Amino acid sequence: MASMREIKRRISSVKSTQQITRAMNLVAASKLQRAKIQLDNLRPFVTETMRVLSSVTSFLTDSSSIYITGRPVKNSLIIAIAADRGLCGGYNVNLCKEAFKLVSEKDNEQLITVGTKARDYFRRRGKNIIRTYQGFSESPFYEDASEIGLLATDYYESGDSDEVYVVYTEFSSALNHTPTVKKLLPLPVEAGSSASSGFMDFEPNQSAILSHLVPKYVSTAIFGAMVESAACEQGARMTSMDSATKNSAELINKFTLQYNRARQDAITQELSEIVSGANAI
Repeated sequence: MASMREIKRRISSVKSTQQITRAMNLVAASKLQRAKIQLDNLRPFVTETMRVLSSVTSFLTDSSSIYITGRPVKNSLIIAIAADRGLCGGYNVNLCKEAFKLVSEKDNEQLITVGTKARDYFRRRGKNIIRTYQGFSESPFYEDASEIGLLATDYYESGDSDEVYVVYTEFSSALNHTPTVKKLLPLPVEAGSSASSGFMDFEPNQSAILSHLVPKYVSTAIFGAMVESAACEQGARMTSMDSATKNSAELINKFTLQYNRARQDAITQELSEIVSGANAI
């Protein structure tokens, strides 16, 4: 059995860790509330963007656009959105595994990683990372998503990539997060998909409208994925730190019991020595 001094040192160490995990839990809970507000405000905008895109494409008379019909797939561009930091349970691992499964299905993958954890994961596995972004996984802005969206659109338009995916974690609740794969390009809608009998006039032409609308759609979809992921990250970190705090409390109770037993044994031994000494006299 460890000495009382050693046990006291362990108790002190665990208590210090418990204070850190409790503080991180409170910080994550506060950030989660802000992330949920941002997500609730953003979701209607993303939904409306998709509705507008679907409405426009439903009236297209020329379905030969690469945005609609696509082309034979030789290269796939995959945007993987993870976190910059750890201590959030299985959030990063689950996301990276889902992205890696998609990468494994493709012959020639091109990766854009968002977050240090995604970059490190795929770099260790020798995957083709064409661009990495760090520093804003917890607080994404539209400008960050726009830069990534324009890069992805340029790769698609130039023929360097024949399809574009985004892999992110969808937020359902603080305890429920689902790694999700979403195909961005070619568009997940087809010309004439709507049964609308109306009419839409394109000015100056259909190609110009798509060239303006598609980058906006891609950037908006990526921004929505980044905000979803940010909320999931904070929810996972809050849950993980709450679990760590509870585990540290259990350890403290365990070490306290060991300390009391060691102290009782020391007292019993001392009393025995006193009694033995008195009898000898």
